[in-house]
Amino acid sequence: MKIMVLADKESPWLWDYFDKSKLEGIDLILSCGDLHPQYLSFLATFFQGPILYVHGNHDDRYHETPPEGCTCIDGKIYEFEGVRILGLGGSMRYKPGAHQYSQKEMNRRIRRLSFSLWRKKGFDILLTHSPAWHLNDGEDLPHKGFQGFRYLLDRYAPRYFVHGHIHMTYGPSVKRICFYEHTTVVNAYERYIIEL
Repeated sequence: MKIMVLADKESPWLWDYFDKSKLEGIDLILSCGDLHPQYLSFLATFFQGPILYVHGNHDDRYHETPPEGCTCIDGKIYEFEGVRILGLGGSMRYKPGAHQYSQKEMNRRIRRLSFSLWRKKGFDILLTHSPAWHLNDGEDLPHKGFQGFRYLLDRYAPRYFVHGHIHMTYGPSVKRICFYEHTTVVNAYERYIIEL
């Protein structure tokens, strides 16, 4: 299965210079947030498979203009062709905003998923906006990762952890791919393709 992951910056390769053939062979599109809803709606008009998304910290606009033809999986487990995807959007709370959380608030969101996680026997992909605590996160409060995501990685060992929020333009220390125990960690900034 080929999965295109997106985050934070609309890809000119897809939006400005779009050719339908660029989506050939892609089975699923996952958005980690902070993308214009019109961008995701545009992709949905050409793409035959599901487009799933979680909210970024700048996605308050989704309440009035949600991306058409796309499915929000924020706070849910979505299954596609046997692949279980757990979605948890948002960032650390650093100012008023709908999709910002303290560590305790995110932990509560994760606890609410306990029954679903038990029923589904875990998940294969963790889809978030923010990174995990001390795993590709930043030093400043807005870019700190969530401790609860580390708990999920330790307990369920998913095949992939896909996040955004940490732009590849932040400097040479930002990694596109790294590994945590048995999990491949992918920074989805702009666009990237993973295979299951």
